[in-house]
Amino acid sequence: MSRLDGKVALITGGARGQGAEEGRLFTSHGATVVLTDVLDEEGEQTAGAIDNASYRHLDVRSESEWEAVVGEVMAEHGRIDVLVNNAGIDLVKKLSATTLEEFERVVAINQTGTFLGMKTVANAMISAEQPCSIINISSVAGLQGVANHAAYTGTKFAVTGITKAAAKEWGRYGIRVNSVHPGMIETPMTEDLRAFTDPEIRVKAERTVPLGRMGQSIDIANMVLFLASEESSYCTGQAFTVDGGIQP
Repeated sequence: MSRLDGKVALITGGARGQGAEEGRLFTSHGATVVLTDVLDEEGEQTAGAIDNASYRHLDVRSESEWEAVVGEVMAEHGRIDVLVNNAGIDLVKKLSATTLEEFERVVAINQTGTFLGMKTVANAMISAEQPCSIINISSVAGLQGVANHAAYTGTKFAVTGITKAAAKEWGRYGIRVNSVHPGMIETPMTEDLRAFTDPEIRVKAERTVPLGRMGQSIDIANMVLFLASEESSYCTGQAFTVDGGIQP
C-alpha cells in the first residue's frame, strides 16, 4: 500500500518547481492531486504530464477564488486530505529601498494567501467532519533574519507563527498543521540568485552547507510527503527544516 492511497491533495504554486515536484511524488504514492497556480499554460502542461493530477487557476490572494476552488474539489472528491500552501514569491531588495506596494504584494501572496488557504480548507473539512493535514511552506528565513530579503523574511516568520496557532485551534478536529523550512533550494524562484548563476559564488555558498550541496525540489517534496502521510500522524504545530544543516 502506498503512503497516500486514496488521499486528495490540493497544492498551490503547482505549475513548476517545488509544487510540481510534490504533485509528481504524491501521485506516485497513490494520491489524487489538484495543482493550482496563476501560470495557467504551464500549470495545465504540468498536470497533463502527471497521472491522477488536474489543474485549476487560483490566485491565492483572492478569497472568492479559494472558496470556488475548494468548493469544486469538495464537490468532485468529497474531501481534501492534504493542503500544501506552496505558492510564494521573493523580493531581493534592501529594506530601506522597499516600497509599500512591493511589501504589500509579498505579504498578499506569501502570508494572506496561506491564511486564506488554511481557513477555507479547514472550514470545509470541519464541516465534513474529516481530518486533514495542512503543510505550509515557510523558509529558513522564517526562523532567522536574511539581509536584503526583509519582506520575504517577514512573511515567512508569519507563516511559522500562524502554523503554530492553527495547530492548537484545530487539533481537536483532527487537522494537523506543520511548516516546512527550505534552505538554499534550486527552483525557478531562486534561479536568478547569484548563488545559482555565478559558479564561484555557488562553490562558496555550498561550502557553508554542512552537507556540501544546494538543495533540490525533491528534498522538500520528500518532507512534505512525510507530513501528508499517516507516518506523521502525531506531528502538528512543528517547524521542519530542510536545509542541509545550515540552521542550527
